[in-house]
Amino acid sequence: MSYTETIEKSSTARKLAPNYRVLLHNDNFNAMEHVVEVLITTVPNLSAPQAINIMMEAHQYGMALVITCNQEHAEHYCDVLKSHGLTSTIEPAD
Repeated sequence: MSYTETIEKSSTARKLAPNYRVLLHNDNFNAMEHVVEVLITTVPNLSAPQAINIMMEAHQYGMALVITCNQEHAEHYCDVLKSHGLTSTIEPAD
């Protein structure tokens, strides 16, 4: 008779929350300067050149990635952008 012992290893690693993309959509009514100013004041550590690039990408291609972050922050940034008259959405990053 053989004896086999099964050891179950419990996972102690925390599952990371999925990230979300904050997207800026082009519109035909906000001035480019306004879009850049709102991006700079909304997203921490976003430089003026980065904000200009995001604005130009949205202008040229219809949409641009603003930031990828956790869902709570993504929803916050999206809401703030919308409160300033910009069109923004979020989507899962993966």
